[in-house]
Amino acid sequence: MGDNFINNNLNHFSFVYRLIDLCIIQFSILLCVYLYDGRFIEGYNIIALVANCSFLLFAESLRIYRSWRTGFASRLALYTFVSWFFACFCVVLFIFFFKIAEDLSRIVVGMWLVLTVFLLVAWRMAFRAYLFHRRSQGYNCRRVAIFGMGELGERLAAQILSHPETGLRITAVYDDRSASRLNPEYASLLSGTIDQGVRAAKDNSFDVVYVALPLVAQKRLEGLLRSLGDSTLDVYLVPDFFTFNLVNSSLSHVGNLQTLSVYQSPLSGPMTAMKRLEDIVGSLLILSVICIPMLVIAAMIKLDSRGPVIFKQNRYGVDGRKIKVYKFRSMRVQDNGPVVKQATKNDDRITKLGAFLRRTSLDELPQFINVLQGKMSIVGPRPHAVAHNEEYRRIIDFYMLRHKVKPGITGWAQINGWRGETDTLEKMEKRIEFDIEYIRNWSLFFDVKIIFMTLFKGFVGKNAY
Repeated sequence: MGDNFINNNLNHFSFVYRLIDLCIIQFSILLCVYLYDGRFIEGYNIIALVANCSFLLFAESLRIYRSWRTGFASRLALYTFVSWFFACFCVVLFIFFFKIAEDLSRIVVGMWLVLTVFLLVAWRMAFRAYLFHRRSQGYNCRRVAIFGMGELGERLAAQILSHPETGLRITAVYDDRSASRLNPEYASLLSGTIDQGVRAAKDNSFDVVYVALPLVAQKRLEGLLRSLGDSTLDVYLVPDFFTFNLVNSSLSHVGNLQTLSVYQSPLSGPMTAMKRLEDIVGSLLILSVICIPMLVIAAMIKLDSRGPVIFKQNRYGVDGRKIKVYKFRSMRVQDNGPVVKQATKNDDRITKLGAFLRRTSLDELPQFINVLQGKMSIVGPRPHAVAHNEEYRRIIDFYMLRHKVKPGITGWAQINGWRGETDTLEKMEKRIEFDIEYIRNWSLFFDVKIIFMTLFKGFVGKNAY
């Protein structure tokens, strides 16, 4: 098993993590039956299934499958125990209401309930120890930058350096003071001023930022957080609970020092897998329905005007990475450079067929291929042209936070009327406001709600030209 696969931050292991839990629950009941009397009946399979479903439900609620790189082992063990306790309660209720107790051995069931919780906790602790060992050797690490090297910054640095098993590696320190005024132990790490650190953050020179400025410097903190909002890094504020436009904030810690995430994606662990499953199933179903209409539209575009059927435009995807987004060509020109003029009412660049496609959003049907590729989602903030991103990220606070998730074909802003041309700054600000609200409140139910509402009010709009 490679280090890239077990990287908790990318949560590639989350599916296998859950599968191991299911196997342990099933294996332990088989073992208990074998050790007791060897008489296996269908009732044991049924209660094992109830236990599997119940445990996954409660484990999901307690976020057991998230990254525990900086989490307490005692808390992980406790959450596992609590999840299994409630799963056992569901099993007991099932046995009672369906009256299958007489078919089951109470000794087998009792042994199974005790053995399973021991195995669930034990394998987690063993795997955690293995990850810590690998990280202490320099594998599976994350690059850390600390902004501010006063007392808080020094305490944070000391905790990181004394806990190499977390895989956090200090690669840069930024402070407006000169190296001669810093603690000599950390002066060699100084990489520049805080403003230089912000520029490095926008270039993704590291993975995580810890802001350790004193809270009395509130104006300075607000300005810094606004600047870091123009990046896609995970940002943590140390150590207080002062927040500024939080996006999926959560408590964590480095050693014994508490931190609070400020800008972090809501999609991690099983949530990433569930969102991806939603996209794969949804895009396959939709493409199976629209494949014939897409062929008809492609033929009509060829007959209507000269040029390619599909227009591939550069967009920013998740974490600010460039992607190619597909659309049916609706214009006679193909703007894809540093300056892109938005379509306006009665725009002479738009073909007659293109005007209809744009009004009905049919020009966006090829983006379901982008969804299947994993570059986009069915629901998410609409992708903007790269030129528009570079323009608006400089004048709208927290603009780049919309890239903490994949761009979508439809979104919360679109069904609330903020689609099409954004000819004023206020319109774009409202769109970003709804995008961040979507990210902050994301859930599968929210996605289903947006998809349902799109069927009635998301395909057309007064601003769609």
